[in-house]
Amino acid sequence: MLSDFGIVLLALIFAAVALMLVFGISWLLRPKKPTEEKLSTYESGEAPIGNANIRFNVRFYIVALVFILFDVELVFMFPWSTVFGNKEFIEQTNGQWGWFTLAEMLIFIVVLALGLAYVWAKGHLEWVKPEVKGPKFKSKVPMNMYENVNKKYAEK
Repeated sequence: MLSDFGIVLLALIFAAVALMLVFGISWLLRPKKPTEEKLSTYESGEAPIGNANIRFNVRFYIVALVFILFDVELVFMFPWSTVFGNKEFIEQTNGQWGWFTLAEMLIFIVVLALGLAYVWAKGHLEWVKPEVKGPKFKSKVPMNMYENVNKKYAEK
């Protein structure tokens, strides 16, 4: 008899072998006729304009990383919620199991909240705003005349 872990291991081995077999067969059967159009950056029918290797702003990368970090927490919360809600475990330990799992998850959430506070304090969640530059035009009209006009129409 195989244990549950043995069954999972056999399933993983079978999936890996099946994947390698399918990829190998498709590699052998595929047509190998590269053309200039197939080797271009885009195959959408449009001619590419410029180079595809452009830099993008690092803030998008940071926001994506923070999103993934906090999204992965759900992967850890699903098994916890199934164990926390298991009546048999709670009854066998007179409720101690429920309190232990609750404390465990609270510690996990506090650590995540501290991570969020750290990222927030470092300013990684704020967008970099461009510096606003005033016009360089030199007017012959004195500045106090503009201020008087602004005051006149602000009162109305």
